[in-house]
Amino acid sequence: MSRIGLKPVVLPAGVTVTSNDGVVTVKGAKGELSVKLPANVSVEVEDGTLHVRRASEEQHNVMMHGTARANIANAVKGVSEGFKKELEMNGTGYHASMKGTSLVLAVGYSHEVVIEPKEGVKISCTDETHIAVEGCDKQKVGQTAALIRDVRRPEPYKGKGIKYKGEVIIRKEGKRASGGKK
Repeated sequence: MSRIGLKPVVLPAGVTVTSNDGVVTVKGAKGELSVKLPANVSVEVEDGTLHVRRASEEQHNVMMHGTARANIANAVKGVSEGFKKELEMNGTGYHASMKGTSLVLAVGYSHEVVIEPKEGVKISCTDETHIAVEGCDKQKVGQTAALIRDVRRPEPYKGKGIKYKGEVIIRKEGKRASGGKK
């Protein structure tokens, strides 16, 4: 039984929800998002809350019920508050800068890496070693942040690379010189 799907989604002030032909459209201050509903799942809006209903108790419908509710809740949060991922760069000579809306990374390669943001996503550099990715779509923000991190993942010996803010890198001990035996 899906417990997530049974929880109502509270609609903040300024957020409107409409449902047409299996597509839920959520509009708010930060933008507009559409969520496609799976078959046998419907939504009802009443008194500032949104309820997600399923047609039957089959296993597949129960799973999709919770997923649909979570996707709609993410859309509501995205258009009202927005989502943000922060990244940090560690390493000698590693730095980031902005060229228009594009992010330019210098991370130890022979060339600079240019990353174009996805539509609806804003990338900014607070300083040379900190990057912020913001937007109303949680999936696009996460995907853009993952693409930036994949340019140079943190390595386990010195921790050099691009990591999420607050991410813990488990360090490995380096090789040691032998004790003189051959």
